[in-house]
Amino acid sequence: MPRFFYFHSALASLGHVTVAAPKEQSSGMGRSLPSTSSGIIHEEQLQINGQIWTVYAISGSPAQAVLHGILDIMPHKPDLVVSGINYGENLGLGITVSGTVGAAMEAASEGCPALAVSLEAHQQYHLSYSTEIDFSAAAHFTAVFARILLEKQMPNDVHLLNVNIPSGAAQQTLWQVTRLARQRYYDPVAATRSSWKEVGPVSYKEAAILDKEADNSDVVVLRKKHLVSATPISLDMTSRVELEDLEKQLRG
Repeated sequence: MPRFFYFHSALASLGHVTVAAPKEQSSGMGRSLPSTSSGIIHEEQLQINGQIWTVYAISGSPAQAVLHGILDIMPHKPDLVVSGINYGENLGLGITVSGTVGAAMEAASEGCPALAVSLEAHQQYHLSYSTEIDFSAAAHFTAVFARILLEKQMPNDVHLLNVNIPSGAAQQTLWQVTRLARQRYYDPVAATRSSWKEVGPVSYKEAAILDKEADNSDVVVLRKKHLVSATPISLDMTSRVELEDLEKQLRG
């Protein structure tokens, strides 16, 4: 069953759902707003299990899809923006590379409660639309955290939740609030080629950081404890130091 069915079915019980998503594969786009995007909005009808849904395919990045959804498609600002469910986990210091997280960040910057959801998956599935992956548990937890964000006010410094569901999870799987691992989860890998004139995009592989992180990190909770990880994310990227002390150090 396509992930869209699980995603929409999980959220439909909470209220009216408007679906706006990039028309093309947009993995690794982060929060980018490319000036080359046309912004064309394609209104389409999608039939799943005999039910017709209206969806909007955006010629743009995930973050731009959010903006077009808020500014063009919806008559008023949404009560919640949910980004995902992503094929593959988004953990550690590399989450800003993620289009899934980037879309949620853009929504949060517009003042909307935001949720980014990713399902742990082998790298071979990251850029796929495989129907081999079971999204039922991920959809369940999408609804769980969506309801929380709709019903509860988050602290001032929590602008979005980054939720990662372990492979093989069930509805009974426990969840834990986590912090980001302090290292990148994916390491870049140079292409093997004989000349720079050959096509050679940088790829990635999973970094060996599992045994180097704290018990409450998103990586350990997801990969070692096999629990759902819910990480509060702030848009304020100011370093957490005493600014006066740092200024003295810089001027000294």
